[in-house]
Amino acid sequence: MRFMIIVKATAETEAEALLGDTALMAEMSTYHQQLSQAGVLLDANGLKPSREGWRIRYGSDASGKPTRQVSDGPFAETKELIAGYTLIQVRSREEAMEWARRFPAPMGAGRPAEIEVRLLYEPHELDDFPRAAAD
Repeated sequence: MRFMIIVKATAETEAEALLGDTALMAEMSTYHQQLSQAGVLLDANGLKPSREGWRIRYGSDASGKPTRQVSDGPFAETKELIAGYTLIQVRSREEAMEWARRFPAPMGAGRPAEIEVRLLYEPHELDDFPRAAAD
């Protein structure tokens, strides 16, 4: 089972204010080393601020024709943003929960922060979804 631990962005992460917090970076590095040593770490990384990204919104115009609208960052609402992620592969939801409980406070001890843990679809589960016909 693969799970993604998602670190929610804050105004500080958008301003890159935590990059200089060597204690926090060391704690996060130690956690990821523990995941790696346990053989459950698939990937982990921080994301650059939204000012370096863009969004594409899909919709339709008045006639029903599909549209795509590109918007450059930064994005004002940080609660919709992700600051980083850790991707793990474990045997059970309970094991994922245990690792998530050990995740360091992403903004530093005692500071408001939020992580979200989501289960990924496994490749065999996607076999049930319709596929495009081969040309």
